[in-house]
Amino acid sequence: MFKPKAIYFEKEIINYPLGKELIDKYKEIPKVEIENHNNIEEMRKKSNKEFADMKRNLIIGVRKTHKFVENHKTSDYLVPYTSSGCTAACMYCYLVCNYNKCAYLRLFVNREAMLDKIIKTSEKSEKELTFEIGSNSDLILENTITNNLVWTIENFQNVKKGKLTFPTKFDMVDPILPLNHQGKITIRMSVNPEEIINKVEFGTSRLKGRIEAINKLKEAGYKIGILIAPVILVENWKELYEQLIQRLYQELSDKVKKDVFFEIIFMTYSYVHTKINEEAFPNAISLYNKEIMTGRGRGKYWYKNEVRSEAEIFIREKMNKYFPNNKIEYIV
Repeated sequence: MFKPKAIYFEKEIINYPLGKELIDKYKEIPKVEIENHNNIEEMRKKSNKEFADMKRNLIIGVRKTHKFVENHKTSDYLVPYTSSGCTAACMYCYLVCNYNKCAYLRLFVNREAMLDKIIKTSEKSEKELTFEIGSNSDLILENTITNNLVWTIENFQNVKKGKLTFPTKFDMVDPILPLNHQGKITIRMSVNPEEIINKVEFGTSRLKGRIEAINKLKEAGYKIGILIAPVILVENWKELYEQLIQRLYQELSDKVKKDVFFEIIFMTYSYVHTKINEEAFPNAISLYNKEIMTGRGRGKYWYKNEVRSEAEIFIREKMNKYFPNNKIEYIV
C-alpha cells in the first residue's frame, strides 16, 4: 500500500467530499499547500537523481482541463479523468515529458464533474461511444488510494449507453470483481516478459499477478484486452517475447482466450528519459541503443524501420501460432 512521504494540495480540495476524505485519511502525513498542481516550484528545482524520491509525494488538486481528444484505437475519446501520473517508475513512461511536472501521482477530487461530462456526451451521441479514462494514469493503482474506480463503475452501470476502458500494470483488482458493471467496462492489462518487468518496470505488479488478475476479471464478466507494451528490443528479445506469448497461452483461462484482443506497441524513448534514468537509476540497463534506434521528432527515438519490421513479423508469427483466433487491434 502506497504511503506518501508528503501531501501537496490545493486549498480548493476541501470543497469536495473526496478532498476532505483524503485529507482526513492522511492526517498524519506532512502537508504543503500549493497554488497549482501543475506548477510546483519546489519540484521544479529538484535534480534528476531525486526522481524516485519525488515519486513518494502525492499531489491533490482540482482538474481544470476537461477536453476530450479523439482516438481511433480502442476508444472514441481519450478523457482527462481522476488522476495523472503514477507511483511506479517505468523507465520508458511517456508521461515523463518533464520529470518535475509529470513524475508524481496527482489526484483530482472533482470526479463528479468529470464523470458527468462523459455521461452527457455519451447519451447525446447517436452512436455508442467508448471513453478511455486511464490514458494518463493507472486506475487500478489509484483505486487503492481513492476508491475512485469502484465509485466510477457503480455510477456508470445504469447509463443508457456508452462504455469505459482503461489499461493497467497492476493486479489489485479484487475491489472491482463483485461490481455490477453491466458489461460496460473493458480492462486492458499491459504485459511484458518477466525479465523486462523486473529490470525496467519498477514498482509494478509481477507478470504472474497480472495474468491471475486477467483471469479473475474475465470470470467477473469484464471484457479483456492485453497490451504487449512496450515491446523493448533488448539483446535477447526474440527469446523473451516468445516465452511471454507461450506463457500467456499456458496460463490464461479458456474463457479469456476465447475472445481476448491484443494491442502491440513498440517503445518510443527520449533524451529526457536517458538523462533521468542515468542519474536516478545508475545501475539499471540502458534502453537507448543507437545501433537500432533513430530520431523521431525533437529529442525522441524509436526503432529503425527495418529493425521494427523484423520484430513485427516475428511477433505476428508467434501470435498466429498461439492465438490464431484472437484479433490484434493494431501494432504501432
